Amino acid sequence: MGSITTDSAAWQAVAELARDLVDAWGAWAPTLTPDGTRVAFVSDRRGVPELWVQDVPLPGEAEPDATVLPLSDDPVLSVHWSPDGKWLGCSVATGGGVRTEVWVVRPDGSDACRVAGGSVHAVLGPWARQGHGLVVTVCSDEPHEPNRCLLIDPVTGGSQLVAQGGLVQVLDLTADGRFALVRDGTRGAQFCRLLDRSVEHDYPLLPYQHLGSTDAGLLRPTPAGLADAEPGGMVAYLVTDAGLPRRELVAIGVHDDGRRIAAGILAAREDAELEIIDADTAGSRLVLVWNVAGRSEVELMDAATGVRRPCPGLPGEVVAGVALARSGTDAVVSVESAVSPRRLWRVDWQTCQWSPVTAPSMAPRDDLVHPQLIRFDSRDGLALTGWLYPARSRDDGGGAPPAMLSLHGGPEAQERPAFTPQHQVLVAAGITVFAPNVRGSSGFGRAFVHADDRYGRFDAIHDVAECARAIIARGAADPARIAVTGRSYGGYLALLALIHHAPTFAAGVDICGMSDLLTFYRDTEPWIAAAAVSKYGDPEHDAALLAELSPLHQAAAISAPLLIVHGELDTNVPLGESRQLVARMRQLGLPVGYLELAGEGHEYRRATTRLQLLRTLTEFLGAALGVGY
Repeated sequence: MGSITTDSAAWQAVAELARDLVDAWGAWAPTLTPDGTRVAFVSDRRGVPELWVQDVPLPGEAEPDATVLPLSDDPVLSVHWSPDGKWLGCSVATGGGVRTEVWVVRPDGSDACRVAGGSVHAVLGPWARQGHGLVVTVCSDEPHEPNRCLLIDPVTGGSQLVAQGGLVQVLDLTADGRFALVRDGTRGAQFCRLLDRSVEHDYPLLPYQHLGSTDAGLLRPTPAGLADAEPGGMVAYLVTDAGLPRRELVAIGVHDDGRRIAAGILAAREDAELEIIDADTAGSRLVLVWNVAGRSEVELMDAATGVRRPCPGLPGEVVAGVALARSGTDAVVSVESAVSPRRLWRVDWQTCQWSPVTAPSMAPRDDLVHPQLIRFDSRDGLALTGWLYPARSRDDGGGAPPAMLSLHGGPEAQERPAFTPQHQVLVAAGITVFAPNVRGSSGFGRAFVHADDRYGRFDAIHDVAECARAIIARGAADPARIAVTGRSYGGYLALLALIHHAPTFAAGVDICGMSDLLTFYRDTEPWIAAAAVSKYGDPEHDAALLAELSPLHQAAAISAPLLIVHGELDTNVPLGESRQLVARMRQLGLPVGYLELAGEGHEYRRATTRLQLLRTLTEFLGAALGVGY
């Protein structure tokens, strides 16, 4: 490895850009009062995600001041406003780590208290449609113990069991509380049922032979005129790819006694996957968010007629969250782009006009890069895509610049043109960034997201090498100076690429990646291990495969300089995954650097931590790839 001069003017400019972009706060996870006049949301404007509330301005009005509601000292992840408007339910990262707690608080900040979590993992669910009962899913610390979904009264602290079993979660409840829409199953192999709580009987909505991913579900009264639905009954709206080529909107009509009447596809596109839905109280108006190769498109839909209206002029490229007013008059949407952080916007149902809700956190900048979507084929002919951020010229002799592949986690996540300070800072440092979606990524249909399951992992490793070849062919990278980096699953995949395609890569960065799949299964949270079997393989029956696909056992093949990063409190991919790999590489005398992030879990939510990581990453890659400063 080389070295860089951190007191040079060029380096100081990069460091200043890093500080500015990390300090640019966002607003996301919106939820509305019943009348739609106030919004609660999560924002990191003070350096860590917290709960904020403010009025929703009308078009032309100035963005009002927002108020922070203190809870615990831990990061807030999401928030739901109760239908009676008297409470906010919040998900909070326990100690900043992977486990979460559920808190409730009055909209004025009073009566804040934890209602679930602490010693166990508790997941925020929906509010009951009437009153203020809040569904919370409690996950056991013991392997093979079922989830328990409880309806908790924040006033009395009392609770009642709604559902129990496997990896079950409650997606929604009917207004009278009699029926619960529940989802169960492992990653990519989920099924949905309608539970009649009055007789403790459930009805299958998505049959077992139609397993898939179900990302969202709502129960609503049957809208007048909805085809194949029975007046007086109800309809379940599901975002699912079960038995389908991609995630679509499925409507399942249900009799008032819980019997399934009919099911049909209510909204589908051949060029996109459905990602987010919300509906008004009557179930007649829906907002749909489509994922079109990574960019978002918003539509408003009349459920009874099936008429969908696009909302042009989206003020960004990626929608991160939506809340439709219960009256259906308007929605609040969290939007971001590669050059602007997440911000809340209002869209009017009648006019489809957009207006800002929260203030911008930074002025527009002309030194940020809009990425280009490129398409190419892997070695077996599978079509792949990725976002290319061309380097700003900082190198010497006019040749192709150094480059970094950035592999996302999941693997069922997706690289999108969102606000990512890391990409922009490295581009400013003179390093091309290519952020691909290899097989296993979401957003491209059911077959693609399952193409890396179990033995398909070997093909995903080869995809990474094809990504390097794709940018070399476009003249965007010096073949001798390409690094492969990634976080979580992406860090694990980066390690495998360094092993199986060693000549291709000059350096690597593994951020909280697995190093041994068997120790990962042993040490991760039980509910994470249980859900992962369909994706990676069973730790008992597929032990030989998991060992073959574990970087720890092949560490001697890693010849490039490697930086390993991990959060101190990570129990998703436990800290031991990185520590054991660092120890093995040092034992072998191989070049490895290690950064352990104090007070952070699997996600790095504090601005100070993100800045520390970004500076370390930039220095490491600058030296390893020979970037001149």
